[in-house]
Amino acid sequence: MKKFTSLLGLLFILMAVLSCKPKQNMVYMESDRSVAEEQVKQAVFEGSRLQSGDLLDIKVTAFDEYAVRPFNLHSMNQVSSPDEVANAQAAQTAPQGYLIDNEGYLFFPVLGRIFVKGMTMAQLREDLEKRLLTYLSDPLVSIRQLNFNVTVLGEVKNPGQYTSASDKVTLLQALGMAGDMTDYGDRTHVKLIRTENGADQTHIIDFTDRNITSSPYYYMQQNDVLYVEPDDIKKKSANVDPNRNLAFQIGGVVLGLASILITLLR
Repeated sequence: MKKFTSLLGLLFILMAVLSCKPKQNMVYMESDRSVAEEQVKQAVFEGSRLQSGDLLDIKVTAFDEYAVRPFNLHSMNQVSSPDEVANAQAAQTAPQGYLIDNEGYLFFPVLGRIFVKGMTMAQLREDLEKRLLTYLSDPLVSIRQLNFNVTVLGEVKNPGQYTSASDKVTLLQALGMAGDMTDYGDRTHVKLIRTENGADQTHIIDFTDRNITSSPYYYMQQNDVLYVEPDDIKKKSANVDPNRNLAFQIGGVVLGLASILITLLR
């Protein structure tokens, strides 16, 4: 009887060991302790490239407040000249900002259609300020993206599409938006799907690499998709016959009841 009880105990221990995931496979940005204090290189943030469908909030300021009004959507209700009203209404391509059309253009008050696809917001700001010098003295332009979207799928706690108030979103921040990976996410083989030159390109990201912050893909781009694959344990369990899984579960229950019964009868 004691041997049988010992055997049951060993079976439970074995099941517990097999169900555990090695700790080193769940750690981000692993590093050797001897170099743990070494400074990690940081990728240079160049800014997201503007695409069709991007919605921008653009504000123009200058010393002459009256002269700057026709260049701002939000000032449409403040203008009095018929020409100013017409310009503001024509520029209102979206209720909350400037929408980049399918051809890569946005319509800006007075300046008309401007091709912006592929620019960073810093480049667009510089371009607008140069154009505005014809009309204003020392114009300043501020730009903010209103619909910066990233999608996180796979072995994460809350998969879905997320909108950020800033275009400066890192891989780790995108993962945080989705509630982090599950215990069964493969941290060494995460797929980043990005549209480049009109075609989807897939890049493999190792989240256990301590140098991930210096990766050229560390900063997300508009409409990037992050896909966390299941690890080997999850893949193997998914390929097992459901009836076989049920049999293991029933077997575990039977073993547990048998162990309790033996303990009570001793």
